[in-house]
Amino acid sequence: MLSKVEGYVLRAIPYGENNKIVTILTEEMGKRTAMARGAKKPASRFSAVTQQFTHGYFLLQQGRGMGTLQQAEIIQSMRHIREDFLKTAYASVITELIDKLTDDDTASSGVYQLLHQALQAIEEDQDPEAILLFVEWKMLLRAGIRPHLDGCANCGAKEGEFAFSFQQIGFLCHRCFSIDPYIIRLSPVQVRLIRTFMFTPLEEVGSIQLKKETKQFMRKIVTTIYEEQVGIQLKSRKFLNQIERNPLLFEPTDTKKDAPE
Repeated sequence: MLSKVEGYVLRAIPYGENNKIVTILTEEMGKRTAMARGAKKPASRFSAVTQQFTHGYFLLQQGRGMGTLQQAEIIQSMRHIREDFLKTAYASVITELIDKLTDDDTASSGVYQLLHQALQAIEEDQDPEAILLFVEWKMLLRAGIRPHLDGCANCGAKEGEFAFSFQQIGFLCHRCFSIDPYIIRLSPVQVRLIRTFMFTPLEEVGSIQLKKETKQFMRKIVTTIYEEQVGIQLKSRKFLNQIERNPLLFEPTDTKKDAPE
């Protein structure tokens, strides 16, 4: 059966001397894997369209097991992502995380739209680190984790000073700090940011500007949840951590202000 789908290339793995195995996320049909024959050859009609992050139309021959890519057409190559070392690193974490948390042949419009919005934002030169944070927090739901962020996870209080508890996977108010000796105290701005990452659609946020220290703080929390509660460790995350330790890749001064206020 032939199926024409629109989607994004999550990954492309070399197979044999000339071929690639391509994993594509589509809105209507979920995640699909297909053999792209001859795609490793520079002159192949599949060479460009099977590169990671590419947005395109794909004609798949589906049978039992893996499908076969018959035709493909690029909608957007995401050239600005692939030509920028840091953008590529952040976008790779996004695609690997989504790949790991989505099932084959299971449609999910929400995840597809999140990927679409995230890659478009990075392609349009929005802060890739902030975009990654949005994806990581929102994908917790797909991992079966629903942090308690509306109020205190213990007593339900909506007002007061809050901290994040990994034990409770959510906020604790100052009256309940004692039930978890390992809380991470939060400022009011940090509380609002976590709620923004979790609940606000990426398309409604616009351009968000955060200090480097704030992004690192927010990432520490969400990464700990993935590692301790979900059990996911990403190869692309380890690579990103390595290159982020190189100060020459970042501006020496960070004048950005945390938003939203």
